[in-house]
Amino acid sequence: MDAKKLDTGPRDAINWLPDEILGKILSLLATKQAVSTSVLSKKWRTLFKLVDTLEFDDSVSGMGEQEASYVFPESFKDLVDRTVALQCDYPIRKLSLKCHVGRDDEQRKACVGRWISNVVGRGVSEVVLRINDRGLHFLSPQLLTCKTLVKLTLGTRLFLGKLPSYVSLPSLKFLFIHSVFFDDFGELSNVLLAGCPVVEALYLNQNGESMPYTISSPTLKRLSVHYEYHFESVISFDLPNLEYLDYSDYALYGYPQVNLESLVEAYLNLDKAEHVESPDVTKLIMGIRNVEILSLSPDSVGVS
Repeated sequence: MDAKKLDTGPRDAINWLPDEILGKILSLLATKQAVSTSVLSKKWRTLFKLVDTLEFDDSVSGMGEQEASYVFPESFKDLVDRTVALQCDYPIRKLSLKCHVGRDDEQRKACVGRWISNVVGRGVSEVVLRINDRGLHFLSPQLLTCKTLVKLTLGTRLFLGKLPSYVSLPSLKFLFIHSVFFDDFGELSNVLLAGCPVVEALYLNQNGESMPYTISSPTLKRLSVHYEYHFESVISFDLPNLEYLDYSDYALYGYPQVNLESLVEAYLNLDKAEHVESPDVTKLIMGIRNVEILSLSPDSVGVS
């Protein structure tokens, strides 16, 4: 056998790999780079359909103060549209979308909704949305009723319009919320968490005036709450199956309901606030009195 015929050289070696492996390799690249391979040949156009991770970020370096008025450019829209079109209806495992939308820019908001709706209908298990929208933003109905979604991240400085009553995320286990402002403070528990029957972990990082004042779920096992710069006076925890709590906040006037009967491990970082003259953390401390592991920050010791 002629050895020269077997030596395909380094340029052709990658073409001997199975298509599934090539698809995984492309999924590790930045989406913009992965899309560029589709122009190499008909085979590579087909291979791109096997990419199961899509990540889009409209950020540009050095925005600084201009970020407040920045919106994603036409070139970003073209990139996402082209990528979604090349993918056709092939399965997607993860979508990460970071973009800036104008307060009253309904055209760009419609684009965002269309992109999300397209992807979540293809078996997606993880969605990361960091949408900077100073106006009201309504999440895609397809996202709020996705049967395959396991992990959802929402942020940053996102002002949500009223959540519909039909929220249903039957597979969601992990929920990350960073600086999301709800139309009604109670919607976090009464609508969003209520529509997640198997959710196990909630990570809530809020910075601003509007904070959910009740966190309630029969299934949550892990909760991380970090509140900063707000004027709420009370908060309640109705979490009968919670095992782990990491809570950082001002010491508040009161904690009307503290149902944490399964709690095993707790970390408290409670600081004094100028707008809360006489905080009362008695119910909170009584609610966690049976934990096996308790860590109090120095500030917490001073107010407890």
